[in-house]
Amino acid sequence: MSPEPRELMRQVTDGRLSRRAFIARAAALGFSASAIAGFLAACGTSNPTAAGAPSGGATGATSVPAATAGAGAAATGTTAPRPPAGSPSAAATPGAGGAASPGAASPAAGGGGNLAVSKSGFKGTLQYWVLGYQPAGGNQTGKLMDAAVGAFTKANPDIKVEVTGYTGDQAGFTKLTQAVQGGQAVDIFRLPSDILPLLVQDGLVAPIDDFLTAEDKADIFPSLLDAVKVKGKAYSWPLWVPPVGMYVNLDIFKERNVDPPKGQWTYDQFVDVAKKLTFTRANGDKVYGYTGAIDPGLVNTWPFIIGDGALPLSQDNTKYTWDTPDAASGLKKLVDLAQVHKVTPPDFGAQTVADMGTGFKDKKVFAMYSEPSGASAGYRAAGMNFDVVDMPVGKSGKPLTAGGIGLISVAAIKDKAKLQAAMDLGRYLTSAQVGRDVDGYYLAPGARKSVKVSDPIDKFGPFVEHCYITPIIAEWPQIRTILHPQIQNAVFGKISPEEALKAPAAEINGILAQRK
Repeated sequence: MSPEPRELMRQVTDGRLSRRAFIARAAALGFSASAIAGFLAACGTSNPTAAGAPSGGATGATSVPAATAGAGAAATGTTAPRPPAGSPSAAATPGAGGAASPGAASPAAGGGGNLAVSKSGFKGTLQYWVLGYQPAGGNQTGKLMDAAVGAFTKANPDIKVEVTGYTGDQAGFTKLTQAVQGGQAVDIFRLPSDILPLLVQDGLVAPIDDFLTAEDKADIFPSLLDAVKVKGKAYSWPLWVPPVGMYVNLDIFKERNVDPPKGQWTYDQFVDVAKKLTFTRANGDKVYGYTGAIDPGLVNTWPFIIGDGALPLSQDNTKYTWDTPDAASGLKKLVDLAQVHKVTPPDFGAQTVADMGTGFKDKKVFAMYSEPSGASAGYRAAGMNFDVVDMPVGKSGKPLTAGGIGLISVAAIKDKAKLQAAMDLGRYLTSAQVGRDVDGYYLAPGARKSVKVSDPIDKFGPFVEHCYITPIIAEWPQIRTILHPQIQNAVFGKISPEEALKAPAAEINGILAQRK
C-alpha cells in the first residue's frame, strides 16, 4: 500500500477524517472503487447512514417469490403516511430520445398500463440490495420493500427477486461495493449518492437513458434527472428527495401570540418572527426563535447561504463559485442569526440533530428549526402540534432549498433481457404506482410529479421542484469537508463570511481540476 492511503486510513481510524472524505481523496489519487473498498475494510470504522435513506440495521437476504405480498398489499406497522388510493396511469406511447440497447426490449416496455409488468422476457432471479433492509419484515424498510417487490414478482411469475440488506456504515458500503465489483451478487441496488460516481468510474453501473420512456422524462423532475447524470448519461432511477423545510412549533407561536407563516416569506420577515419567539419563560427556560444543524454531512442550514443566488460549484461542477458577493451575503444571513439578531442558542453551529429534535418537540425551547422531511412522520405519530413551511426567500427573490436524493441503480449486466428486467424493476420501484400498491412506501416526496404522498410528508412536496441537490461527483465529500469548518467558524464569529468562502477556493479548484 502506498504512503498516501496508509496515512488517510490512520486519519479515518483516529477520527480526523470521515469515511466519505477518505473515499473522495483516495479516488482523487486514482484508486478504483474495489481498491478503496479494500482500504476501508482494513480501517474498521463506521459511518452514519446517508441523508435521505432509511436507518441502517441488521443485514440479511430474503427471497420474495410471486406468492408474497402482491399489488395492493399494505405494509403494516409503520408510521409512514398512507398514499391515496388510485388506479395506474393511462397507457403510454413509446418513448423518444434514443434507441434501445442492442438486444434489449423497446424503451417503451413497462411505459404504460401496469408498470409492475416487465416485458423483458427474462426468466430467472434478480438480486436487489437495499440500504437498511431487514428481512422478514424486521423493520419498516423491510416491510415496505417486501411488499413492493412482492407486487412486482406477482405481476411477473417467471421472475424471482432476492433482497439483500446492507448497513449504512463502512462495513455495509464495503460489502455493497465488493458485490457490485464481483459482477454476480447484485443486479439492482439502493445506494447513497456518494458511492455512485466511483461505481460509474469503474464501469459497474448501467445508464438508464435507453430505458427512459417519454412518460418517464415528462414525469421525473428535470433537475433530479440532471443530478444523476455523469458525463451526460443518467445512471440512476431517482426515487425521492427529502428537501429541507422550516419546522415550526405551533404551541410556541400560540404562547407568544404570533401568527404562523403562510406561504412564502422573506428573510426579513423570518427574522422578525424569530425575534418575537426568542424569550425567557417565567420558569427561567430560554426559548430561541431558530436553530439548525451545521455539519459536513448535512445541508440543513444551506438554504440561507444559497438564497441570494450563489451555488457552491458551477453547473458543470468544474469550478468553485462560492467566492462571490452573493455567496458571502447568503452566508452573512445565516451568521447574523447568531451574531446580530441573537435568535439562536449559544451552541448554534455545534448542536446535534438529536438535540434539536428534543428541544423542538419535548422541551419546546426551539420555536423553529430547519431539517429535511424525515423527522416529520415521527412528530405526527407523537401527536405534536407542528407545521412545516417554506425556507425564507433570499435576495434572489426565488424559493430555494437544499436536500439529498434517494437512488436506485442497475449494475452493468451483460444479459440484455436481465438488464431490461432490472430496469423495469427500477422504474416500478420509483413510480407513482408503487405508492398506490404499497401503503406508506414513500418516506419522502417522490422524484416524480405523479407521486402523491400524505400528511405530513406532503408538506415537503412543493419544495422538491426548487430543491438544490448537492453535486453527485466523487470529489464532493472532500469538498464539503473543506467547506464545513469555514462555515462553522463564520457562524462562531471567528472569521467573516467573505473570508470563510474565499479561503478554500484555491484548494477546491485544485481538486476539481484533477477530475477525470
